[in-house]
Amino acid sequence: MSTAKVSLQVLKRLEPLSALSTQRLTELAELCVVERVSKTLDPFRVKGVGGQLVFLLKGELALILGNGSSDVVVGATSEARHPIGRKTPFASAKAITDIELIRIDEDLLDIMLTWDQLANGEKSGPQAAEGGALSMSNWAILSGVFSINNLKSGAFAQLPAAHINEMLKRFQRVSAKRGEVVIREGDEGDFYYVLEAGKCRVERNVGGVSMKLAELKGGDAFGEEALVANAKRNATVTMLTEGSLFRLAKDDFNELLKKPLLQSVTMEDARAKIAAGGQWIDTRYPSEYQYDKLPGAINIPLSEVRNAVKVLDRGREYVLYCQSGRRSSAAAFLLAQRGFRAYVLEGGLRGGAEKRP
Repeated sequence: MSTAKVSLQVLKRLEPLSALSTQRLTELAELCVVERVSKTLDPFRVKGVGGQLVFLLKGELALILGNGSSDVVVGATSEARHPIGRKTPFASAKAITDIELIRIDEDLLDIMLTWDQLANGEKSGPQAAEGGALSMSNWAILSGVFSINNLKSGAFAQLPAAHINEMLKRFQRVSAKRGEVVIREGDEGDFYYVLEAGKCRVERNVGGVSMKLAELKGGDAFGEEALVANAKRNATVTMLTEGSLFRLAKDDFNELLKKPLLQSVTMEDARAKIAAGGQWIDTRYPSEYQYDKLPGAINIPLSEVRNAVKVLDRGREYVLYCQSGRRSSAAAFLLAQRGFRAYVLEGGLRGGAEKRP
């Protein structure tokens, strides 16, 4: 059996995939591969169809039914537009000719369809007006935050449908001029932002000198740290170009994103996760970490979490801590937002001091 990439045009012919937006289909095409199976073989003998939607693209496939009869599916026909076996469950299969098929994770597709349908429900025209709700025409802008990987394996996969709907309603669109300060270091946190168009510079005052931390582009989110930690802004974000942003007010952010995404665990539960292969992450400064760390913990200060995403393992659980829980909460949210299974130690080291080893 051999594999190859699937084209966007192929996916558009399949049901219910054809209902997805072009943006989502493009992402899905990157995850799908065409399986080529030789004549006389059963393509499902080793890898079944449980939890998957399987489509026959080319060739002829015999489905052996439970009563001993058979049903033949031919690729590129109207029947083949639908998943194999959905109309008639089968016990086994046999390739009558060489065949090509693709498999799609059923849960992933259901999540994608849910988000796209809710976004379609909020469509209000070719573009959301200034201060207006997010429309489907802007949906692709959020793909950097709500990407397929994040929706499939991250905490966004747990987000209640009602929250998705409300979130899309409450996002507001605002324009920004070049040089405009969107967030100022030291101010109170008021909004969560997603950059729609343009570029931003993130900088922090260190010893009286402004230090550049990052440059943001369309699809990037920012402003969550102060909201999650209930602290003042720790950086200044300035528009490098003219652009536009989507923003979510603090109360809406807490209700629709922070509560579902931020998961806390007790010291006892945290130890169980570590014993099962999880990893402690200390989000304090190195000077704090080196004298007062938990056994086996690695140090990723809150300010470095975004950069650490590239090297962390999405298949592993992480338990984050700091002194009080504020910094680790912000860091855990950043990881959860990007598809990691991240948890916060309740009360931080201060709260769990009596239970530490």
